[in-house]
Amino acid sequence: MKTLRKLLYGEVISAIGFVVLGFLSLFFFFDFVDEVKAVGQYADAGYSLGRALLYVLLLIPNHLYELMPIAVLIGTIYVMARLAQSSEYTILRTSGLDPWRALKALLILGLAFVALTFAIGDYASPAADRAAQLLKARYTRHISVGQTGAWLKEKQADGTYAVNVGQLAPDGSLRSIRIFAFDNRGFLASMTQATSAEIQRDGAWELKDVDRTEFAIQDGTSAQIDRANQASLRWPNGISAEMVSAALLKPERMNTLDLFQYIQHLQANSQTAQRYEIEFWRKVFYPLSCLVMVVLALPFAYLHFRAGGITTYVFGGVMAGISFFLLNNVFGYMGNLQNWQPWLTAALPGLIYSVLSLTAFAWLVLRR
Repeated sequence: MKTLRKLLYGEVISAIGFVVLGFLSLFFFFDFVDEVKAVGQYADAGYSLGRALLYVLLLIPNHLYELMPIAVLIGTIYVMARLAQSSEYTILRTSGLDPWRALKALLILGLAFVALTFAIGDYASPAADRAAQLLKARYTRHISVGQTGAWLKEKQADGTYAVNVGQLAPDGSLRSIRIFAFDNRGFLASMTQATSAEIQRDGAWELKDVDRTEFAIQDGTSAQIDRANQASLRWPNGISAEMVSAALLKPERMNTLDLFQYIQHLQANSQTAQRYEIEFWRKVFYPLSCLVMVVLALPFAYLHFRAGGITTYVFGGVMAGISFFLLNNVFGYMGNLQNWQPWLTAALPGLIYSVLSLTAFAWLVLRR
């Protein structure tokens, strides 16, 4: 049995590696062609072809994370179908590889790909994606979102703060800061504008070039306005750099722990966290899709192929993988719009394909 597993694992891993290499090469080509336009636009700022190439290389971990379940499905289908076509799988069956042992062996291999996918999505992809954005921002000057930047909310003992961050600088500092402070009655207590800010190790913000306006409510109908300019101002708060990055960039660029902490921050400040909760549960369930894919591929080993028929089944595997990717994205948008349970929204595509794969396994393998 050890020899059978070694043979099967070697074939599947080689096929998956070939599929991953093909897809990544395709994405690399498209990304690089797209970046050539940016090279022409920011050539005067020093954005060269070499830096564009590095930027595209840093996007590869994110593509790899998205492609892993699809590559596992296509590679495993190809191996199962090829073994069936050449009658090698028939020999393996006569050597003691019954359907349940084959399923167990593939699930063990699938667990390895689950761990790999989780590691890529939780560590390599967020770090590389953030580095790519900061690299490009070094030559395009900043990272910003639309006309208003990012809005965050912070509750403290003395009131509530609404914070607007316009841009994220390449060195990780914040630019175009506006802080609106409201007292416990809901009245505007102060407005602070700063050119830039740096987040210190203890979490406080060191504001630079500060223009501060304070409103002192006197009799409930009038207010005394005091203005002051300061070179710097320290503002203690609980808004971390990861939270600002999540608001300015995309939630998928955060790892699971940072995403969970950001959700807790939003809920503590009475803000909607639906989008981020869906992304959190997607990060939990998405790697498990690799298990679903190996189960979906196993029935192909029990089909009878004519000459050249393997191409049709591999093409079907490609379509199934693409449909899973599309369904996963569609359910994410629908769950956010319809306010579905986040964990169910993230798990539903995997559950649908699990039912399909187990049904195919029961019909093609056990009944036939």
